[in-house]
Amino acid sequence: MKNLAVARRYAKALLLIGVQDGHAETYRGELQRVAGVVAGDSRLEQAIVNPLYDSAARRRVLQSLIVKMNLSRAMGSFLLLLHEKGRFGFLNAINELYQKLADELGGIGRATVIAAHELSADAVGRVRAALSRRTGKEIVLEVKQDPGLIGGIITRIGDLVLDGSIKTQLQNMRELSKRGEGA
Repeated sequence: MKNLAVARRYAKALLLIGVQDGHAETYRGELQRVAGVVAGDSRLEQAIVNPLYDSAARRRVLQSLIVKMNLSRAMGSFLLLLHEKGRFGFLNAINELYQKLADELGGIGRATVIAAHELSADAVGRVRAALSRRTGKEIVLEVKQDPGLIGGIITRIGDLVLDGSIKTQLQNMRELSKRGEGA
């Protein structure tokens, strides 16, 4: 829980800076890229966060990464602050929260649709439009397939799950019939 509070504090601070200087979207992309690179290379992450290594050496590794990735001055300063405060290990959580906060600020909602079979572009468009109407936000939709659903779709947007799958409907019918038999 404390980790989430720490990550939220840093994500909000970076977003506030981005709103003030007009570069919130730039920072979104940079933070996403850095978090992806670090998460994708455990040796790099250890070279930056492992306290068994000298702090100055870890800082030099981070500075080198900032230069190689051609990050903005503000992002470089932010990453160095994370390192200095011993919070660089929270980078992935900070990134996830920043992405969500930036989405909220931009009126964007993210949703996932899981279908038994591949959905046509028209069907995806109708789902996106329906979710946009329901939430009042522009929807970024991720579409996945799960043949185990038999048919129908499951939609997740935030904490809301709309389950219209045939598999769930069959399970519900089974449960209802069991309760009916036991009465």
